Amino acid sequence: MASVVVMHRSSSDGGSSSGWSEAAAAAAAGDDERVGWEVRPSGMVVQARELGGAATGAAAGGGPLPPPEIRVRVKYGTGRHEVAVSSIATFGELKKLLAARTGLLPADQKLTYKGKERRNADYLDACGVKNRSKLVLDEDPTSVERRYIERRKNAKIESANRAIGAIALELDKLADQVTSIDKTIARGSKVADVQITTLVELLMRLAVKLESIHAEGDSSSRKNIQVRST
Repeated sequence: MASVVVMHRSSSDGGSSSGWSEAAAAAAAGDDERVGWEVRPSGMVVQARELGGAATGAAAGGGPLPPPEIRVRVKYGTGRHEVAVSSIATFGELKKLLAARTGLLPADQKLTYKGKERRNADYLDACGVKNRSKLVLDEDPTSVERRYIERRKNAKIESANRAIGAIALELDKLADQVTSIDKTIARGSKVADVQITTLVELLMRLAVKLESIHAEGDSSSRKNIQVRST
């Protein structure tokens, strides 16, 4: 004779998928009983208990089988995805599976079930998700904004790096001229005042140009190095 035990997650375990109520655990216990899981046509996950023998699909060792998988239908844009997931998984775990299908990172996903956005820590079964339930996946607007800000920041850094790099090349050329003048003076030869004045002016212009560059992060370090070299 078969009977059915509907399992409930205990509130004392913090919502873990292994935390079942003592009443359900007691109902599943017994020397002559083996417990298996089954998904009813309604989508509800239950334990089927067979008295006096092993339940259909019970583990070889006599212990209860893990909860079965359910298949949920997820709409993402114009696409449709059917995903197999543990019946007692969290929405966060489902997002990881969807990331492989859609290429959308879990942190950028927004999952909605029955018109309500679900948190990563929410359990599918606790929210009423059943076999063949329909969910909606969207890209989280906050993640879109975050990536836009990040792209703008990176673009500014790249622009600053290019500007600093160009100034560094000019400084190298002027440094060669300074070295040449030093050697000329060391040999006792004269250097035209206009040549020295022009060189100083060019160095000053580069210093002003370098100072006007708004730099962040690594660009700021490169800028400081060039400032010290002018």
